[in-house]
Amino acid sequence: MFGGQQPILVLSQNTKRESGRKVQLENIQAGKAIADVIRTCLGPQAMLKMLMDPMGGIVMTNDGNAILREITVQHPAAKSMIEIARTQDEEVGDGTTSVIVLAGEMLAAAEPFLQQQIHPTVIIRAYREALEDIVGHLQSQLSIQLDVKDKAKMADVVKACVGTKFIGKWSDLAVKIALDAVETVTLNENGRLEVDIKRYAKVEKIPGGAIEESCVLKGVMINKDVTHPKMRRLIENPRIVLLDCSLEYKKGESQTNVEIIGEQDFTRMLQIEEEFVQRICADIIAVKPDLVFTEKGVSDLAQHYLLKAGITAIRRLRKTDNLRIARACGATIVNRTEELTEKDVGTGAGLFEVKKIGDEYFTFVTECKEPKACTILLRGASKDILNETERNLQDALHVARNLVLEPRLVAGGGAVEMAVSQLLTRKQVKGPYTAVAHALEIIPRTLAQNCGANTIRALTALRAKHASHTGDGVCAWGIDGESGEIVDMNVKNIWEPLAVKLQTYKTAVETAILLLRIDDIVSGSKKRGGNEPTNPAAMAQGQE
Repeated sequence: MFGGQQPILVLSQNTKRESGRKVQLENIQAGKAIADVIRTCLGPQAMLKMLMDPMGGIVMTNDGNAILREITVQHPAAKSMIEIARTQDEEVGDGTTSVIVLAGEMLAAAEPFLQQQIHPTVIIRAYREALEDIVGHLQSQLSIQLDVKDKAKMADVVKACVGTKFIGKWSDLAVKIALDAVETVTLNENGRLEVDIKRYAKVEKIPGGAIEESCVLKGVMINKDVTHPKMRRLIENPRIVLLDCSLEYKKGESQTNVEIIGEQDFTRMLQIEEEFVQRICADIIAVKPDLVFTEKGVSDLAQHYLLKAGITAIRRLRKTDNLRIARACGATIVNRTEELTEKDVGTGAGLFEVKKIGDEYFTFVTECKEPKACTILLRGASKDILNETERNLQDALHVARNLVLEPRLVAGGGAVEMAVSQLLTRKQVKGPYTAVAHALEIIPRTLAQNCGANTIRALTALRAKHASHTGDGVCAWGIDGESGEIVDMNVKNIWEPLAVKLQTYKTAVETAILLLRIDDIVSGSKKRGGNEPTNPAAMAQGQE
C-alpha cells in the first residue's frame, strides 16, 4: 500500500539479537555442556579436574562449585548454571556436582518437547507439578528421622559425604573432625539453635606433617607471637583480657600542631604521654590478668609495664579471632580499659602456649572448659593438598550442620532418585512430567558410568528392584559408587541429609524452568570507533 517501506531499526547496529526456538535450544546446549564438564566428578570414583587461573596458580579439585568458579564462560545461560552451584554451596554446602548434572539433564529432557512445537509454558507447568510432587514424596515417605544423639548414625551420614571426596581415604578422621567441630559450635539459647561454622570453626592450614596429624583444638589457635621476647610463653589456667583499643598514646588523626613556649612544656608533654600509657596499663593490671589480647597496637612503654607485672600481651589480632577467643574462654571484649571489671576476664581456658611450627610462631589457647568456638588444624604435604582438604572438610562440616538443624535422611547412591522416579512414573501423566522422572535417573546412571560398570544392565536391574518393591519401608536399593553393583543402602549405610537433596531438586528444576522461559537474547557488543568517548565522564560531557 505504501510501497516498499524501509524496515524500522529499533535496536542499535552493534546489538545482536537472537530469539525464538533457536535461543531455547542454545540455552539447553549450554546447560548440557556445563553438566558434561562436571559429570565425571560425581561419586566415590570421581576424577579430579586441574585448573589454571590467569595468574598461573593451579587448583586441583572435584568439587563442582570450585571447578565452576575457576572456569570463565561466555554464554549467559552457562553463567546462570555456574551461579546455581554457588547458591547450593552457600545454602547447604554439599551437592554442588549433583545439582549441575541434574539441571543439565532437566534441560535436555525438555529438548524433544520443544522440537515437537510444545509451548515452553506447558513444559514449565509440568515441571512445576513434578517438583511439588518430588518435595511432597521426599518429606513424607522417602525420608527417615535421625536421632541427633546417635553418634554412629551421624558419622555414617558424614562418611557418605566425605567418601566421594579426596579425603575419602582418611574418612574416619574427617568425620570425627567435622562432628567434633559442629558439636563445639552448636549453641542452644532459649530454644533457638545456632550452628555458625563460618565464624566460629576456623580452619587453619599449616603445610608440613601428614594429614593424620590434623585435629580439632579444644580452643583457638592464631598465627601470632608475643610482643616482647621476655614475656611468658606458657601459662596454665590463664586469666584472659580481650581489648579492642590500642595500648599506646592516641595521636591526632591528621596533622596536629602543638606550640611549645618553654622548655619544660616539652618535658611535660612527654610526661603526659607516659602517664596516659601508665594509666591504661594500671587499669589492666588492676584485674590481674595473665594474658592480654588486643586488636590494635601495644607501645613499647606499655609492653614494659605489662612485662613488669608479669602479663603476656599479643597485639593486632583480627576481629574474628578475638570473637573466637571470647567464645572459647568466656571473656568479654572491652573497648575502654577504664571499664574493665572482674566479670570481663575469661577464665575458661586451661592452657596458653606459643609453639613454633615450621618457620612461624603460633599461639594456642586450648583445653577450654566449655568452648563454643574451635580451630581445626590441618596438616598436609603441600598447599594444593591442604586447599583441597579444606574444601572437602567444609562440605563435611555443612552436612553435619544440616543434620543438627534438620535431622531427616534419605538413602544415598542414587536410591532416592530411583524411588522418586518410580513414584512419578506411577502417576501416569504423559509428556514433560514423565520426562522429569527419567531425568532423575541421571544420578544413578552417572554413578555407574564413573566406576566403569555396565550402565544399561545396572540401571535396568535397579529399575526392576524399585518397581517390584512392596511394603512400607523406603526402597533403598542404589548403585555402589565403588564397584558399580546394586546394593541395599541400609546395609551399605550410605545416607544423605534431606536438606541437601531438597535444595538440589528445587535448584535444578527451577533453573531449568528459568532457562526455558527465555526466548530472546539481546547482547550489545560495543565496538569502539576512533571518535567514541570511552569513559562515562567523557560520554557525559559529549551529551551536554
